[in-house]
Amino acid sequence: MTSQPYLSELFSLDGLVAVVTGGSSGIGRAITGALARAGASVVVVARREAELTATADELTADGCRASWVSADLSTRDGVRAAAEKAAAVYGEPHILVNSAGINLRPPLDELDDATWDATMAVNLEAPHLLGQRFGPGMAERGFGRIIHISSQQAHRAFVRSGAYGVSKGALESLARSQAEAWSPHGVTCNTLVPGFVMTPLNTRLSSDPERVAALAARTLAGRNGMAEDFAGAAVFLASRASGYVTGQSICVDGGFSVH
Repeated sequence: MTSQPYLSELFSLDGLVAVVTGGSSGIGRAITGALARAGASVVVVARREAELTATADELTADGCRASWVSADLSTRDGVRAAAEKAAAVYGEPHILVNSAGINLRPPLDELDDATWDATMAVNLEAPHLLGQRFGPGMAERGFGRIIHISSQQAHRAFVRSGAYGVSKGALESLARSQAEAWSPHGVTCNTLVPGFVMTPLNTRLSSDPERVAALAARTLAGRNGMAEDFAGAAVFLASRASGYVTGQSICVDGGFSVH
């Protein structure tokens, strides 16, 4: 056997449908592109139509199948409407990636109810509701992949973790609960844990050169992350190759978490 058929059997996403929230920018966009180029038909869910259109158009120009749904994931009704619209494009998804998130981190003694509620709604409740909508169907069909995007703040407190860190810690627990419920039926549920990545979500930190340099020095790789660093890990977790990997938090951080 040559390498191509073997690798295709392991990693190809041909014939699969993926829904990626937050898939028009940052890590989510890199994952969207990776899944689409690996063969999946991808529906991108986010707020801003200009970024959504640009993402889908780029992938379509490359010969991929990609479409988009503009949605507000900050409310239960918005999440449920987004799920139905996404499923109507190419059919019920085999792959769900929860990358959408907000990063509001005031000092803890200044954290108000509105900031807490907004953070939990987008970072935790939306992934839960989407899992409830798509997970049982994946289990019934005998195959599914749920991938969440977490944060170092799920494991350690620094640069004002606040409600954001709480939401990401809970998100990793959600993945384990989903794995317990659905992995016996062929659905894996895992979390990718970034280090510091230069994305729009981290504008506050990336505007401070000294802080950026200090974070890079903390890694073993000697640099901060880029969105493209998540492509391979996402394709692995979305593919048949990861069928015995579930309930895990996998760090893609250049060694940040062990240094």
